Amino acid sequence: MPELPEVEVTKRGIEHVLMGRTVVDVFIGEKKLRQPLSPKLKELVGAQVTRLTRRGKYIVVFTTKGSLILHLGMTGHLSIVPTGTERVLHDHFELMLDSGTSVRYHDARRFGLVVYLEPGADPYQYPALAALGPEPLTSQFTGEVLYAALQRRNSSIKQALMNSAVVVGVGNIYACESLFLSKINPERSCRSLTLEEVTTLVGNIKDLLTASIASGGTTIRDFEGADGKLGYFVQNLKVYGHAGEPCSVCGTPIKRIVQGNRSTFYCPKCQH
Repeated sequence: MPELPEVEVTKRGIEHVLMGRTVVDVFIGEKKLRQPLSPKLKELVGAQVTRLTRRGKYIVVFTTKGSLILHLGMTGHLSIVPTGTERVLHDHFELMLDSGTSVRYHDARRFGLVVYLEPGADPYQYPALAALGPEPLTSQFTGEVLYAALQRRNSSIKQALMNSAVVVGVGNIYACESLFLSKINPERSCRSLTLEEVTTLVGNIKDLLTASIASGGTTIRDFEGADGKLGYFVQNLKVYGHAGEPCSVCGTPIKRIVQGNRSTFYCPKCQH
């Protein structure tokens, strides 16, 4: 599943194409995504795009005729194509612009989301966005903030980092990697961590996400940005996907366990 860096890279990739442009037509596919595509998406015809933001793993497109909420799901991606380019299987949605360019949504497994909100509706109050925790790359996400949130949790630290009510967008890859850099065992209980450890963890989360965005994201299976380029941060992963391989620090074989139905990778010697 695309994680925060991949979504941020995608948002930046389509931003320069959409900003200030007018939507001249909208294509709506017949197949259902996470929820059916609404015919109201056609209301965007004639709208001018005024702003794009990201909240967690959601992209929000503001226009003069309402807003659009996009989520890539597990296999979704947005691409920039010349208007009129032949559509292929699993192309579900397309914004055609007055520039002669289109932004097209493709999703083979159809777990993504495309939602239209009418003028005046606040997209940040949409149920999926309203319950989200702090953004990890903002000044609102600090060691003190995360430490306070962890004191209210009975779960492991790895599972807490995967909880979007605690912090948004960290995801499985970056949770594993940040815990490794912070020398924290993923199975440790939230309340066992000290403020110093949590502050170190927050710093590593910020550094990892920032570096991944700069590298175009992490390509594990089929992520690519809106420009079609693959992310290269995968080359920097120390533990994720490296089960059985020697730790880059101490040489101990990297271990894989399952937490909350997700694979966790860590060094049993370095992470205590």
